Amino acid sequence: MTLKQTAAIRFMRYVLLFAAWVLLAGAARPPAARPYLLHLNGIGGERICDHTLIDGLAQGGFKADVEFYDWTGGQIGIEALQGRERHETEARKIADKLAGQFRAHPNTPIYMTSHSGGCGLAVWALELLPDEVKVDYVLLFAPALCPDYNLTKALRHVNKKAYVFSSEYDQIVLGTGTKLFGTIDGQRVEAAGLNGFVKPDTADAEQYKKLIAQPYKLVWLREYGSAGSHISALGTRFSRGYVAPLLLNGSPPKDKEIDVAASTQPARPVGPLP
Repeated sequence: MTLKQTAAIRFMRYVLLFAAWVLLAGAARPPAARPYLLHLNGIGGERICDHTLIDGLAQGGFKADVEFYDWTGGQIGIEALQGRERHETEARKIADKLAGQFRAHPNTPIYMTSHSGGCGLAVWALELLPDEVKVDYVLLFAPALCPDYNLTKALRHVNKKAYVFSSEYDQIVLGTGTKLFGTIDGQRVEAAGLNGFVKPDTADAEQYKKLIAQPYKLVWLREYGSAGSHISALGTRFSRGYVAPLLLNGSPPKDKEIDVAASTQPARPVGPLP
């Protein structure tokens, strides 16, 4: 055997050993835990729009073990909106559910999505969590909370980000509606889902850095068919094209340039109560 052949054989051995090491290292690495996602509906109870949100996330590549929790118990509408005693009871149940998930599966990422009045339950449940229990991401769609509600205590239980989806075109529900019947926290004002949250003077600025505003953009009408109504952000197309990439990549897809035709403001749509 020539010196050249010997060198070639040695080289192949090194290549095979390296390949075996790579395969073994990959096999030893545990697979990434599938996230757990808890969804809280609005005061109308569990509806189709709650499922289109989750369907869109799955279609967009965000796979999770999903649990729907209808905190209204069938007492929907104004009764659910103004049921303060029920709010306290259900917030405790949700907090216990999150704490149980965290302790049973400490390495599994926890996500929480909520819509309208359910955003209040999400915030109150976070406030009730034990110090060590954290949720990775929280998404508040059209929150029917007072804009200056102090989110500091809730945000302490968010590891990464809390995204707030709002729309100035949600005026019927989160403007007129909440001024007449109150927000989920009992204030007769325009809700945070209209123009977003405002940091109170007493709030913790460091915690509020986790709060990421996602105000409605007119370009979303053309790109995702979202008209900015009360349930538009829960639509399958928007969830698939915008929300899923936001969760998977840590940033939303880049909006395309809007043209003159698309810049025409749509009429303010009428939506269901929060």
